Amino acid sequence: MTQNTVTRAQLSEAVYQEVGLSRNESADLVETVLDEISDALARGEMVKISSFGSFQVRKKGERIGRNPKTGEEVPILPRRVLVFRASHVLKNRINEIQDAVDAAQQQPPAQQARAAS
Repeated sequence: MTQNTVTRAQLSEAVYQEVGLSRNESADLVETVLDEISDALARGEMVKISSFGSFQVRKKGERIGRNPKTGEEVPILPRRVLVFRASHVLKNRINEIQDAVDAAQQQPPAQQARAAS
């Protein structure tokens, strides 16, 4: 599996290419959207993006953890964590792409060479 990362700059460039705004306007748009999502989550609101997924902040209570090296019990303080749940549309899209990659890898080498040509 590749370890590529999509950056803000790449998102801005994609908006620039697809929408036709200037590069500065595209960067501002991406920043505004990300700021709005961040602000809503900080307020404890759920963010749902249709056909993509939902982001939600959950509260975790205090619990006892264990240091794996020493075995010492350590209290883990209550905290808030961010949870993302992918929509079925996104899950299906990811699985379709993975199925295509898996099918291509299972072809005999001669077929792979022909497919690459």
